[in-house]
Amino acid sequence: MHISDGIIDTGLSAAAFAASVGLVYASGRKVPQDEIPKMGITGAALFVLSLIHVPFAGTSIHPGLYGMAGILLGKRSFPVIFTVLLFQAMILQHGGLLSVGINSLNLGAGAFCAWLIWRQRGLPEYFRAALAGFIGIVIPVLLMALAFHLSGYGRGILYLFSVYIFAALAEGVITLFVVKFFRKTKSDILA
Repeated sequence: MHISDGIIDTGLSAAAFAASVGLVYASGRKVPQDEIPKMGITGAALFVLSLIHVPFAGTSIHPGLYGMAGILLGKRSFPVIFTVLLFQAMILQHGGLLSVGINSLNLGAGAFCAWLIWRQRGLPEYFRAALAGFIGIVIPVLLMALAFHLSGYGRGILYLFSVYIFAALAEGVITLFVVKFFRKTKSDILA
């Protein structure tokens, strides 16, 4: 789901990068000390997960767990996702340096929406977990499709969306099991 440099209009990529830097600053300000280890561990997990590539429908996908990042970190997930994408671009050549901004906005929006879902206490917790995991992938895919549309690409993006629906379903199930695990072990990480 990483957009590489040169695919999206340069002006759009530069504007997204500037917006991302602003959001990193806004969402990363005044982080309580007790949140820093959780942010680091979540970032490390997201980075390691990006190394697991699964061939699927003519492409390859990897788990992202952006919904789980939203559940664990809330608005603090954005600077973590930005940092992970920056390292992926520099070390693994996933995406690109200029496209870190647009990729961060896309994936960060998924994490943010997952956090909003997680906060809806009127819904059963396990339903919220699965929905957050699902939305954590669907929102970025929709935003990526919008970016492709704004850059003049054709209908091929609909195929991409159909591929990522299966990834979103899998992420929903994984997020559900992770939340169940944390509850079973009475972890404070979901507090």
